[in-house]
Amino acid sequence: MPPEPLSENDKCVSSQGPRCSMAPADFRLRSLRRLSDCGMELQPRVFLLGLLLLEQALSDVIRYFNPSVLRPLCPSGKSAVPYNEAEHLWIQARELVRSMKENPHLDFQNDWKLINVFFSNASQCHLCFSTEQESLVLSNMDKLARTLDYLHQEVPKAFVNLVDLSEATGSSHRNQDTRLSSSQEPCRCLAETSRLSRVVMQWSYQESWEKFLASSKYNEQKSFTAVFQPLFSETALSSLVEETPIQDPTTLALNLWNSMMEPAGQKDEPLNEKERTPIKCPTREKPYLFTYKNSNYLPNSSKPSKKIEVKEGAEIRCPDKDPSDSIPTSVHRLKPADIKVIGALGDSLTAGNGAGSTPGNVLDVLTQYRGLSWSVGGDQNISTVTTLANILREFNPSLKGFSVGTGKENTPGAFFNQAVAGDRAEDLPVQARRLVDLMKNDTRINFQEDWKIITMFIGGNDLCDFCNDQDRYSPQNFTDNIRKALDILHAEVPRTFVNLVLVLEIVNLRELYQEKKVYCPRLILRSLCPCVLKFDDNTPELATLIRMNKMYQERTYQLIESGRYDTGDDFTVVIQPFFEKVDMPKNSEGLPDNTFFAPDCFHFSGKSHARAASALWNNMLEPVDQKTAQHNFENKTNITCPDQEWPFLSTYKNSMQGHGSLLLCRNRAPSDSPPTSVHALRPADIQVVAALGDSLTAGNGIGSKPDDLGDVTTQYRGLSYSSGGDGSLKNVTTLPNILWKFNRNLTGYALGMGAANDTNAFLNQAVPGAKAEDLARQAQTLVQRMKEDSRVNFHEDWKVITVLIGGSDLCDYCTDSNLYSAANFFDHLRNALDILHREVPRALVNLVDFMNPNVMRQVFLGNPDKCPVQQASALCNCVLSPRESSQELARLEVITKAYQNSLRELVESGRYDTREDFSVVLQPFFRSVQVPVMEDGRPDTSFFAPDCIHPNQKFHSQLSRALWVNMLQPLGKKMDSLDLARVIPLSCPTQDEPFLRTFRNSNYTYSTMPSTENWGSDFLCTEWSPSNSVPTSVHKLQPADIKVVAALGDSLTRAVGARPSNSSDLLISWRGLSWSIGGDGMLDTHTTLPNILKKFNPHILGFSTGTQEETAGLNAATEGARARDMPAQARELVDRMKKNPEINLQKDWKLITLFIGSNDLCHSCENPEAHSAQEYVRHLQQTLDIFYEELPRAFINVVEVMELTGLHQGQGGKCAMPLAAQSNCTCLRGYQENSPEFQNLKQLNWNFQSALSKLSYQHQYMQREDFAVVVQPFFQNTVIPLNDRGGADLTFFSEDCFHFSERGHAELAIALWNNMLEPVGRKTTSNNFTHSRTKLKCPSPEHPYFYTPRNSQLLPDQSQEPSRVVNWAVPVAAVLGLVVGVGVVMAWRAIRGC
Repeated sequence: MPPEPLSENDKCVSSQGPRCSMAPADFRLRSLRRLSDCGMELQPRVFLLGLLLLEQALSDVIRYFNPSVLRPLCPSGKSAVPYNEAEHLWIQARELVRSMKENPHLDFQNDWKLINVFFSNASQCHLCFSTEQESLVLSNMDKLARTLDYLHQEVPKAFVNLVDLSEATGSSHRNQDTRLSSSQEPCRCLAETSRLSRVVMQWSYQESWEKFLASSKYNEQKSFTAVFQPLFSETALSSLVEETPIQDPTTLALNLWNSMMEPAGQKDEPLNEKERTPIKCPTREKPYLFTYKNSNYLPNSSKPSKKIEVKEGAEIRCPDKDPSDSIPTSVHRLKPADIKVIGALGDSLTAGNGAGSTPGNVLDVLTQYRGLSWSVGGDQNISTVTTLANILREFNPSLKGFSVGTGKENTPGAFFNQAVAGDRAEDLPVQARRLVDLMKNDTRINFQEDWKIITMFIGGNDLCDFCNDQDRYSPQNFTDNIRKALDILHAEVPRTFVNLVLVLEIVNLRELYQEKKVYCPRLILRSLCPCVLKFDDNTPELATLIRMNKMYQERTYQLIESGRYDTGDDFTVVIQPFFEKVDMPKNSEGLPDNTFFAPDCFHFSGKSHARAASALWNNMLEPVDQKTAQHNFENKTNITCPDQEWPFLSTYKNSMQGHGSLLLCRNRAPSDSPPTSVHALRPADIQVVAALGDSLTAGNGIGSKPDDLGDVTTQYRGLSYSSGGDGSLKNVTTLPNILWKFNRNLTGYALGMGAANDTNAFLNQAVPGAKAEDLARQAQTLVQRMKEDSRVNFHEDWKVITVLIGGSDLCDYCTDSNLYSAANFFDHLRNALDILHREVPRALVNLVDFMNPNVMRQVFLGNPDKCPVQQASALCNCVLSPRESSQELARLEVITKAYQNSLRELVESGRYDTREDFSVVLQPFFRSVQVPVMEDGRPDTSFFAPDCIHPNQKFHSQLSRALWVNMLQPLGKKMDSLDLARVIPLSCPTQDEPFLRTFRNSNYTYSTMPSTENWGSDFLCTEWSPSNSVPTSVHKLQPADIKVVAALGDSLTRAVGARPSNSSDLLISWRGLSWSIGGDGMLDTHTTLPNILKKFNPHILGFSTGTQEETAGLNAATEGARARDMPAQARELVDRMKKNPEINLQKDWKLITLFIGSNDLCHSCENPEAHSAQEYVRHLQQTLDIFYEELPRAFINVVEVMELTGLHQGQGGKCAMPLAAQSNCTCLRGYQENSPEFQNLKQLNWNFQSALSKLSYQHQYMQREDFAVVVQPFFQNTVIPLNDRGGADLTFFSEDCFHFSERGHAELAIALWNNMLEPVGRKTTSNNFTHSRTKLKCPSPEHPYFYTPRNSQLLPDQSQEPSRVVNWAVPVAAVLGLVVGVGVVMAWRAIRGC
């Protein structure tokens, strides 16, 4: 077939000479043409002997250098298939010579000829040690000699390739045509063959052939040469288990060609059946086929040998080599001389492969010099052999466990060196199990009492094979396997110090591999570590390997720094990071210095073992946060002596002092440029810290001595968990001291002692005793200080502000449950955060959840001998005074939960995520605190100040750590508990997650909307008992005194459309869900006025249930009703009460709610005189007169009509009936907002409300002691909220956008109830329709009654018109009057900006 044209991608490129890049599967005639561009002086004719297909493929390659090359020539009348016995190759040689001489196209004497001789070894003894191997090579050469002698004698100008196909074409039974040895003669050495030995022996086999041929007669003449061409498979070199796949002829031809392009002694690239095979081209400097002579080949044994390496010793001149005075019980007080046993786990670097090999003796790399092993070897002594064991023997000559001599892990000399050559992390658990068993069974050691050091080092082989199976060698699996091994040691081996040496930075091995001026057996290197060495520079594969190397290291840090192995005092694991970054050692010429490596250039030489031992020892003595993480083998490391004042091996715990902490973060850099988004904020970007709160943040009692109760009033602000800056992180753990480690220009932190207005308090503006209502004032002061202080660049600096409040509120909650209600707590906190949000640029606010007060109670009351129990009521009355299992204590739990829910609801409302440079994040670590229990079962007071209420420095240190950890944890995964006894390591930002976490960079979605099936409320009231006797005065009426509920009105009171309809019929009246009269379910799931009252009196009567008329109870409302219909409803209602045998009309207290007026407004334009304010009030007075005359003991709620005039025609809305309100509200239809008709409607709406507001003060309704009319004004200025997209939130309304949904009814019930508990004249005249389960107010102990004008101490002539919002916005849409549109959105935005 004619050659196909080459693409641009097929051009030759230069990399150690020109190359043509193509895949084996693509290798066809089209790809070969480019080879002719590479140039070649020698123009050989080709005659192939052996495999016809391979011959043809190679012939096609050569054809592009010389188009006149002959096709593979077979002897006349013969096929190219060889004889069955390889020793008969000479018969084929005779046929070949005859054919060449007779071929008319060949000038036999003058043409150059390339002849390939193929053979294989069925016995696989080429993988055996040198004696059998050399015997095999000599045997094969004897069998080939007759053929080579004949060709040498008969054929002039011949280049002969001896091609070994032992590994290239699959198992031996496939290659019977080319075998030189019988498969019935198995090699006895194979049972002992490992991957390392296989690779070394393969290289040695190749070396044996090349050494033999280079010195043979076949390379003495200029007209004849024979060159060994190995075709070893990468798979065969890597595994004895997997069968080598058969290579296709084209691939073999390409690899044979590439072998011919490599100098003798440098043919080191094995076949890889899975990857592209780049074709090498002759270079201009060396355009010829390589022979032993033009390669300047010298056998490895003939190369100039350096001096036999002298083992590297050391000298130790430490003044104190003594053990502790008594055997230590803590691993954190362990001196070197206390160590009695040493052990090690790992791979060939710990096994000592090649550590004692003489230069050039590659085969000796298979010897495991365990006595020279850096971490556990014990040959000779420190003066001649530097190892960790020999260093420790200088401190304790009786040390046991070190390995001596040579041998595998199961030899006696290995002792507790259980490293296995070739092992990976997945093999560590088996090693650990074997080591533990050996230690337990060895009588030379006291397993329980002796202190042990075990060094673990693994990972090189994992990285070397990573690209072949990325799942198997993933960073997660790597650390999981280390964890499994450490878990075994942790669970079973007492008194142990484990050195976990970080996996080394392996990529620098490429320098040695790529430097051709330095001799190394590159076939061995490439085969042992293909994933590091086989990829070109700047390739994605190499970048991935480097990244995985770092992730191995990072995940190892995370495992150990989690504190998993610091659960007791007799065991620890410490990372020794000196291998984290490793420089390739260089010689005086600036080339990689291979004297630091064993003869295979992969394993350590004795010199490297010695220097690694010194580096490990020094790492062990360095504080954990100051360990050397870079090792330069070139520099001989002096052996450090233990510090005389602190002579212990360094652990995570003893590397800090007092209440300090370790910050082990490697990357502490800020962003490349100051971030503009709070969601891209790194710790080092923080320049200012500040805090708001109460005495906890102010630091009361942090530094007080245990018996100095009076000192609790001292404010130790410099030690405060969130804003203190005393000392340094080494001895004082606070958030600023942690952040200072990232940015030493940090400012804002407090120092020393003093009040909030003291200079040294700086931006810690917390005030002892502060409650939520004080927080806004603190926020204003803080903002002013930041603006005025020259140390703060207010607009440019990034700030962290920590807010913690609520404890003082709970301490006083029982004194006024309304004042300290969850709703008020919510409002006060919101006000403070609003100030920060409005005023402070570039800020991240930590809103810390407060501690459950039960913790304080347990500590305080559980230690009467240590805590000032006599002062309980003065210190925190509502928490410390209630009896166990009392109703008061139960209510405290409820209000605590309500406060905590308020925090969450406020943050998750999204209110503070409207700016890119500001966010509030709830840090929940403080929510659930576990205090350690002492042996006598009492809570541990060592975490508290002398008052047993305030945390001391020990406690604050844990708070700081937990806060920091929370700040780095993504939302949705934050730690929400604090175990004071647990070790809390300081987390670090990671490469993938370097930011302080916010909702956005956590990919977190706020879940503020509860299930639409549940709009219940939490009952938080602490006083729910009825009056001691049935009251006779309506002005002494408590909620529990109500026995009967009733209502009248229109479709809103009937709850039309409260739930979606399942058909196209008219909407259903869900009376059981009605805000003022519904009684379905219970308060937990349905918020209605009767369900609230049920909490006070479970036997209340009159409420509606379900949807049927039969269960309407005392709900007399009718659809479409107007004020004129109310007298009739009143008579109907009175009649039902009189006929109900369960109601005692004379004695039962009745609560009746009247709400009407929307329909009057909607139709007022049809007949203005009939719908005037005077007529409206006249009808209501008639109604009230009926109740006044007919009903004893009655409390009448008259709910003001809503503002309807804000509704005007708009567009949009996802409603079944987009303009239902307008279509049912005649007077809104088609009017423009500025039209006279619209203005008249607004005035009428105002007149209705104004006239109705005076009903409470009418003289005729104030004559009876048992009757009251109270106007509830919450509907005056109520507005609907916006959804996340800025539109009206339709979840409050039914599917017709006309009536209220169940959610809307719940909000109306809450608003009505709260109005009833507010004094007349001071009632709330608006309602913020936002969901919260904790908005219900409670009667206060001082005033447990429903408010009337009289008990509000408000006389009629003292009443004032309720204030109104000038820009009244969009009112809540209700029955016959609701529509949602663009006007609603615009008006809501307007009022929100007020």
